[in-house]
Amino acid sequence: MPNEVEVFHFDDTRPSFESFAQSNGFKYWLASQLMECLGYATMQPILKAMNHAMAACATLNIPINENFVETSDAGGGRDWKLSRFACYMTVMNGDSKNPKIAQAQAYFVTMAEAFRQYVQEAGNVERVLIRGEISEREKALSGTASAHGVDNYAFFQNAGYRGMYNMDLTQVRARKGVPNGRSPLDFMGKTELAANLFRITQTDEKIRNDDVRGQKPLERTAEQVGRKIRDTMISLSGTRPEALPSAKDLKEVQKGLKRSHKEYVKLDKPIKSVSK
Repeated sequence: MPNEVEVFHFDDTRPSFESFAQSNGFKYWLASQLMECLGYATMQPILKAMNHAMAACATLNIPINENFVETSDAGGGRDWKLSRFACYMTVMNGDSKNPKIAQAQAYFVTMAEAFRQYVQEAGNVERVLIRGEISEREKALSGTASAHGVDNYAFFQNAGYRGMYNMDLTQVRARKGVPNGRSPLDFMGKTELAANLFRITQTDEKIRNDDVRGQKPLERTAEQVGRKIRDTMISLSGTRPEALPSAKDLKEVQKGLKRSHKEYVKLDKPIKSVSK
C-alpha cells in the first residue's frame, strides 16, 4: 500500500481533500470541509448522505461512533468529524448525477491500489442500504399479514412475487440464478430492490387501509399490488422486472465494505515511532 494517498482536487478551484485532514487520536475530516470540497453551498446534501451512510454502517455492524463523531464549529454550530471511511460512505450515498460527486466517488474507489478490490461502487453501497430497509419492512408486513389472518406466509409472499414478476418465486429464483437457500433480493440491483421495497410497503399500507382479512383475500391483495408495480415499471421504462440483470451477491458486497473499513483504518493509522 502506498505511504501517501495521491493528492486529489474535487475541484481545481478548491483545496484538495487530503489537505483538509486533521488528527486528534484518529485522522478525520469535518463534514463542513467535505461540503466545501464537493462544492455545496449548504450542509443539507451532506447531512442527508451522512444519514444514509450511518444507516448502511448500522446494517453492516460497523461502529458508527468510531466513524461519525458529532462536534461543533467555531460559531457553536453543529458539525461532524468523519473518518476516511465515513467520508467514503457519505460520498457514495451522494447524488452521482452531480459531476463533483461522481468525481469524488471515482476517487475513493481507486485511491488505494492495495485494497481497491474491496472498495464498492456507489450502486452497491446503495443496495446495502435498501436491502436493510427491505428486511425491516418485511418484518412489518409479516406482522400485519399475520394479524389480518395469514396462516401460510410463504403462499402470501409468493403471491406478491407472482404479481410483480408474472411468475412464482421458484421461477424468479431460477430466472435470476439464485443459489439454494438465498433470497433473490440479495442478487438484485438497486432499481429492482427499490421496486420491491415499494411493493412491500404498499402491500402493508393497502392491507391496513382496506382492512383486508383472510388468507386468500390477503394473497389477492399482495398479487394485485405486485401487478400494479409491474405495470408501472413497464410503463415508465419499458423493462419487465424479470428482465432486469442480476447483480453481485450482496453478501460479497457487505464483506467487501467491512474489509474496506479495516483497510481505511490502517491507511490512516498513526505510524509509531521506533525508539533507538
